[in-house]
Amino acid sequence: MNIGETAAASNVSAKMIRYYESIELIPSAVRSQAGYRVYSEAEVHTLRFIHRARELGFSIADIRRLLALWQDKNRSSAEVKAIALEYIDELQKKAASLEAVRDSLQHLADSCHGDDRPECPILDDLSGQGEERTSLH
Repeated sequence: MNIGETAAASNVSAKMIRYYESIELIPSAVRSQAGYRVYSEAEVHTLRFIHRARELGFSIADIRRLLALWQDKNRSSAEVKAIALEYIDELQKKAASLEAVRDSLQHLADSCHGDDRPECPILDDLSGQGEERTSLH
């Protein structure tokens, strides 16, 4: 398959396929006599793996580790689970941080009259002039 066909089959853009090659997440493609990249079904499968991992939000570093484990038939599933659990912990921390931001913004929005008056606690807070300025950290 050429790069366009591979992109369509894997749901990974040609640009990203070239990027993954450049960072050695996938091996460089075999080239045809005309110099075009040629991919096998196995490479399409690997790109689908990468695409799904990216959909789940895994970092490139984690995807590199997961790919190595996926390709190692002697791996222990405990290693894979450890990577997933580390990422879940990161997601929980991010979710808590986002909830704190949401709560702060909700408090500011609730404090704003939203009428024709110029006073606005949201703008006051953003400018550092708010009386009830809350820290997110």
